[in-house]
Amino acid sequence: MEKKRKVILVTDGDEYALRAVQHAATSIGGRCISQSQGNPSLLSGKKLVNLILQTPYDPVFVLFDDCGYIGEGAGERALIYVANHRQIEVLGVIAVASNSHQDEWSKIDVCIDRFGELTEFGIDKNGLQELEVGRINGDTVYCLDQLNVPIIVGIGDIGKMAGKDDISKGCPITMKAVEIILERNGLNEREIEK
Repeated sequence: MEKKRKVILVTDGDEYALRAVQHAATSIGGRCISQSQGNPSLLSGKKLVNLILQTPYDPVFVLFDDCGYIGEGAGERALIYVANHRQIEVLGVIAVASNSHQDEWSKIDVCIDRFGELTEFGIDKNGLQELEVGRINGDTVYCLDQLNVPIIVGIGDIGKMAGKDDISKGCPITMKAVEIILERNGLNEREIEK
């Protein structure tokens, strides 16, 4: 039986997201597919799976971005392909909020506000709590409800949130999201297979 690669999906692809995710991956001994960075996503799901399978360590972080495209854009098509691939085990999704308040929303299991507090309420781009329970607005989250994943963690604009998730501070909101995903899967960084 072929080994499945453990993957964490991130619904943002700008430079700030890349730096935050690379920091998180390095901190826990995982890998980030830096080529997945793009606003919008440039690589197909098939190409991303090939890159994931070449990485030496789990978990593998992959970025997806639709750049505000309404409906299923390139980032979401790639995300769906990766999430449903037979050699991929999705540990969880970090769903990143944006200012998209049209049809682009998804159910989430928990959110982390910019102060690092867990909440059942949605989060906006700035990492502040919204009024609706259990959902987040974003531009690459429309397809998440179709996926069978253990957990979806919502956060504000990754690597930003009024400086609260800045790389100079160790990206504490991003790191907390990763810790929650690992914990939900019964893992910590020492238990991830190297």
